[in-house]
Amino acid sequence: MPETPASSVSSSDNTLVKIGVIAKKTGVSVQALRYYQQRGLISPKQQLPSGYRLFETSVTERILFIQRCQNIGFTLDEILELLNLQEKSDISASNVKSRVDNKMRLIKQKIDELEALHASLAQLSESCTGEGLIGECPIIQELWQS
Repeated sequence: MPETPASSVSSSDNTLVKIGVIAKKTGVSVQALRYYQQRGLISPKQQLPSGYRLFETSVTERILFIQRCQNIGFTLDEILELLNLQEKSDISASNVKSRVDNKMRLIKQKIDELEALHASLAQLSESCTGEGLIGECPIIQELWQS
């Protein structure tokens, strides 16, 4: 297909657009989209001799899926695994469920760690009235002893 200066060209089954159009549609930066491409999460349908990448407009759905996965705590590697699983029709839904359950366990563990950290900070805060000089501050003294 000859290169055109327009930001989109028509394909028989889907419109092909430059990465900037996809960025505007999804709210994801061009740099992030290039990173997604580098990580194998998305791929252009065509690359022009000038280096412009042309994507099918349907890639926006995939990007929105990636964003939703990121919003609930999945890493890009985990998202790629989920995307790859979807390409295999013989994979059980239990495979996806186990990944979600594992992610929930990891998040619960982080919450527990943060709650313990919060309790330690609360104890330090309660030990100090905030009055006097820093040399007499129980927080500083405790931190030197810990």
